[in-house]
Amino acid sequence: MRTYTPGKVLLIGINAKYIHSNPALYSLKAYADKYYPDRPDGCVLEIAEYTINQPAETILAEIYRQKPQLAAFSCYIWNWTVVQELLQELPKVLPDTALWLGGPEVSYHAARLLQTYPQLAGIMVGEGEETFLELLHAYWENKPALSDIKGIACKEGFTGERGLVDLNRLPFLYTPSAGFPAAFQNRIVYYESQRGCPFQCAYCLSSIDKKVRLRSMDTVKSELRYFLDNQVPQVKFIDRTFNCNPAHALEIWTYLAENDNGVTNFHFEIAADLLTAEHLEVMRSMRPGLLQLEIGVQSANEQTLKAIHRHMDLNALAKTVAVLHSFQNIHQHLDLIAGLPYEDYDSFAASFNTVYAMMPDQLQLGFLKVLKGSPMEALASEYGIVYNSKPPYEVLYTKWLSYDDLLKLKGIEEMVELYYNSSQFSHTLPVLAQYFASPFHMYEALADYYRTNGFFTSTPSRSYRYQVLLDFACTVAAGKRTLFAELLTFDLYLRENLKSRPSFAPDCKPARDKVRSFYEKEAQAPQFLNGYGGYTSVQLLRMTHIEQFSYPVWKKCPADQIKELETPAYLLFDYKKRSALTHDAVYYNVIL
Repeated sequence: MRTYTPGKVLLIGINAKYIHSNPALYSLKAYADKYYPDRPDGCVLEIAEYTINQPAETILAEIYRQKPQLAAFSCYIWNWTVVQELLQELPKVLPDTALWLGGPEVSYHAARLLQTYPQLAGIMVGEGEETFLELLHAYWENKPALSDIKGIACKEGFTGERGLVDLNRLPFLYTPSAGFPAAFQNRIVYYESQRGCPFQCAYCLSSIDKKVRLRSMDTVKSELRYFLDNQVPQVKFIDRTFNCNPAHALEIWTYLAENDNGVTNFHFEIAADLLTAEHLEVMRSMRPGLLQLEIGVQSANEQTLKAIHRHMDLNALAKTVAVLHSFQNIHQHLDLIAGLPYEDYDSFAASFNTVYAMMPDQLQLGFLKVLKGSPMEALASEYGIVYNSKPPYEVLYTKWLSYDDLLKLKGIEEMVELYYNSSQFSHTLPVLAQYFASPFHMYEALADYYRTNGFFTSTPSRSYRYQVLLDFACTVAAGKRTLFAELLTFDLYLRENLKSRPSFAPDCKPARDKVRSFYEKEAQAPQFLNGYGGYTSVQLLRMTHIEQFSYPVWKKCPADQIKELETPAYLLFDYKKRSALTHDAVYYNVIL
């Protein structure tokens, strides 16, 4: 007796988070739907998406209830552990279901995996659209034979490499049949305008496919128009080094600038040193928040960059990042990787300080992952790179970086995430950094302060983080408690009109009568709160906030922020008006 539904094929994605989706599966399905519309009766192709946070037994039960004839898993470093668990259990409850794998985690050691998991029917290697289409024909119509389908590894061996697909044959992924837009309401939409990468970075799988293929510009524009018309919150381009073809990038960015809907944000991974004057001119006038750029620096050590085959003009990159920063309209996310060849602890500190000085909106301190099939996997023993045996295969130590050093960097990474990348301490951190030899030393000392005092780093409350930072600042800047209390108070109210006042905030009672008088005048004849017509003075007081300061904490330069004022200053925070890029409230210097 069969334990599956004849003709039912299930594409299974296990994502890192609910907000993520798996564009590879949607591409396989869209391609099959377009080029294999006339199928035998009862033949059905569906997508099932889960997350790594769901118990494996829950996923197992849901797959079992669907009873597919063929179940194909999309495999990546973030879900491989879960997939392996399912591979052990699925054959027990669905012994007749054919299990297939595909994706970067399984494409490079397919023969070994087939020996480890004899229950597998096969593995799709490389790009899967055409391979999967032929696989459907094989299961639904018994032709072609598996041995005649290029790009698969099975018990009989590898059938040979599949040629690269013409991107212009790929249909659009996000159609009503894929559940768009409702199914993607609270999820990131991924988009691909090109495949391949001309560069050869040793840690990256994209270095294997050096041929860059572009999707037709007319097609790209029509698909982007669909996103714009549907007011999708964020579209994340998955193109590797999006601007490796400058003309392609320029035309897309120009189109987005000219057709901005005022809502959608577009995320790109770029090489900043390759941006041209034309690119920058288009970006200069963009709406704040239209564009988000991820810029991989990885290291500022020339020997390291040479060893990993990363060709980059660091000076040009720094200048370009500075120009983009001056526009005040584009979020920049800069990346560093710890554990690369020739990068020891001090060298990494120098790389960190170099990138930190570029003032990115986010600084991602990552750790080398030795991906299966990457050039770095072959070079690992030569460089003494020892890494975790389980996904995500993260570095443990190298010839240059001990495990002790790596653990210290892990602590620094946590501090950067909690304090810098949260964007909630933008005025406090620059002043605090003045008391250290470098920003790296500041985060190093802060991480040590957390560790030695047994403070929590996992999901601490905002007030907890602020209080700890104040206490830490007082240990390194004697006699400056008032200054740092005011800096933190300013940073807090810049983000939020607090319902409960922080314990470290200065006493506001002495100015209470002046504040009430200000709001009474503002309610009658507004000078600052013009968007609050019809509200009473009491309502205005609740909807906005006035704070007294004895230091000019709002200034941009730390040297100016630390000079005590001769008379107190009062700032009015207007939460109806916020920066489109930072979401900070607009504030006014007012006289009470």
